[in-house]
Amino acid sequence: MKLRTKLTLFNTISKLVIVVLFVSLLPVLIKNINTNYTDTRLRKQRDEVLQTVKNVGIKYYIEDGKSYAGYTPIKDVYVSLDEDTTDENLDNIKNEARKVEADTIQYRILSHDFKADNKKYLLEIGISLDTVNERTAPLQSIAFVVLIVMVIMTIIADQVYSDYILRPLALIIKTKLVGQKFPNFGPYKEVKTSTDDFQRLDISIHEMIQTIESTFQKEREFISNASHELMTPISIMQSKIENLFEQEDIADELKVRMLEMQRILNRLKSITKTLLLISQIENYQFLKEDNIRISSLLGEVYDEISIRLQDKNINLKLDIRNDFELVRVNKYLLFNLFFNLINNSIKYNRENGEITVEVLVENNKFVVKVIDTGIGISPEDLPIIFNRFKKLKQSLQQDSFGLGLPIVKSIADFHSIKIDVESQKNVGSTFKLTFLSASVKV
Repeated sequence: MKLRTKLTLFNTISKLVIVVLFVSLLPVLIKNINTNYTDTRLRKQRDEVLQTVKNVGIKYYIEDGKSYAGYTPIKDVYVSLDEDTTDENLDNIKNEARKVEADTIQYRILSHDFKADNKKYLLEIGISLDTVNERTAPLQSIAFVVLIVMVIMTIIADQVYSDYILRPLALIIKTKLVGQKFPNFGPYKEVKTSTDDFQRLDISIHEMIQTIESTFQKEREFISNASHELMTPISIMQSKIENLFEQEDIADELKVRMLEMQRILNRLKSITKTLLLISQIENYQFLKEDNIRISSLLGEVYDEISIRLQDKNINLKLDIRNDFELVRVNKYLLFNLFFNLINNSIKYNRENGEITVEVLVENNKFVVKVIDTGIGISPEDLPIIFNRFKKLKQSLQQDSFGLGLPIVKSIADFHSIKIDVESQKNVGSTFKLTFLSASVKV
């Protein structure tokens, strides 16, 4: 999962947790807010009544000792004023029931004692709880909508900010790692960022790439130089052995040993040539100026390798369903690629086996498949079959150099050909080569 996705997911989950907590606490919060608002309203009305008594006198409410009681038509607000003969002084707000006409209604009632004209009076102002509760639901709805809008806005803001802050990291990955052709990385280009961590990462990756590139370059130079240097003494030794064969006084036993030496030198020469070819390919010492039809190329490979098919009585079938022309390629290298693939299929095939080379269009891509009925490749060996520094068990059993598939991989990379391998032990293998559209002409 990408870092940006993880950050967005974390932000979203954290916001959802906040929403859940807020929703669970919302009724209590709204109830407290509504109660505080009601109490404030009751106190304000109390102050208005007391101010009226102060300005006009108690007679404004009470005449001839009669108590005052009043309420709105729907009985949502209740006010009463009467003489208080008790000794306690009341000044509180609480929920109580009051009987208004024939109805008993629950009110939030403010009770307050005060003196006027040397008498003690009790003032009660009440607001029905139904009225209080009616305001709770709309307030909860409004608060919930506001919360959801704020959460969505913060998620969008977090996403935009995450994209902005992580853009240099994505650029570093794209240009320094994914966008590079390993191990040729090209010149260093600084990624502009104000984040110190990303600056250090950019520099560190560049330094690491320089080390890798230098190491690979040294390895290429060593293989190239060593291959060139080895060819000369090998050729000299072969010439000397051939000259010794021309002498008549050489014993038969010595000739047998000399033949063994010559076979060893031939193997060494073949390995050296192969390493030199790989080095030349990786150092781009070949030109891509040839155009050739795939049918013609495979036909040449078939003519060259047909003698080897007879040794194991293997049938090679060319199934060219969609012929096409390869343009701006190196014919010599592609010949080697298919020769090595088919030669491997022969080498690791069974007696009376089959090899099929299919040329077709698959998912709008031009594809060549080499399918054999050989011994197959074990799952643990599949990841290393193109590694020239690893030798598979079947290569040891076949007395092979183990360099055929590394050559195939180097040539394929040189031509930007994608290789996919499927194999099943004791059933066979399929090598699928997918060509770039730019390299194909129908």
